[in-house]
Amino acid sequence: MPRVRSAPAPLPASTLLQLMWLASPALPVGGFSYSEVLEAAVEAGLVTQEAQASAWLSDQLHLALGRADLGVVARAVGAWQRADLARITELNDWVRETRESSELRQQAEQMGRSLHDWLRQRNSSDARVAHLGALSPAPTWPVSFALATVFAGAPLREALLTHCFGWAENMVQAAIKSVPLGQSAGQRMLASLTQAIPAVVEAAMRQTDSQRQAFTPMLAILSARHEAQYSRLFRS
Repeated sequence: MPRVRSAPAPLPASTLLQLMWLASPALPVGGFSYSEVLEAAVEAGLVTQEAQASAWLSDQLHLALGRADLGVVARAVGAWQRADLARITELNDWVRETRESSELRQQAEQMGRSLHDWLRQRNSSDARVAHLGALSPAPTWPVSFALATVFAGAPLREALLTHCFGWAENMVQAAIKSVPLGQSAGQRMLASLTQAIPAVVEAAMRQTDSQRQAFTPMLAILSARHEAQYSRLFRS
């Protein structure tokens, strides 16, 4: 007879609530204030309606988030659990050095610093928080987020799902504001992204260091343009 696998144990309520908190736009890290180049794509006429916005975000999920930051979060979770501070520094440097524009690097560092401040208020006695704050010139968002999920006691898969969903919700709201689109369109785009996220997470969990990459030339070009864009809703 085939072996029947037992269902995984449900997450404790405290862990589930912590993950919901980390995915929320209300988390005080400023993620809602960035469009991650989408606003520049709208300005350039590359995204003008729902189907284009949905395709843009799907490509960004698979080609940018899934191939780069998500793998960093996955590796950083294990490094924080082992207190492997040399590995954490290496991953943080990789994020900074592979950001393809000043704007994208500033976002990673600003959100990383803000999450460190939030973690310091809640876990001030943990030496890992001090190490996070000492990363030079700043902790980055994926590395900081990984530590937050460790404190929440989250399994790796759930940590990565949370990271992806928080990104997706912020980006859909950016599309609603910048294209602009209605709330119903936003919900359709979010539904499409949430269907794609589990497979992206599974791939990131299997990803090796040599497979991780950050190569999105169109995002880099548009990001550089966004830094000097005349009229903007979102931060640079």
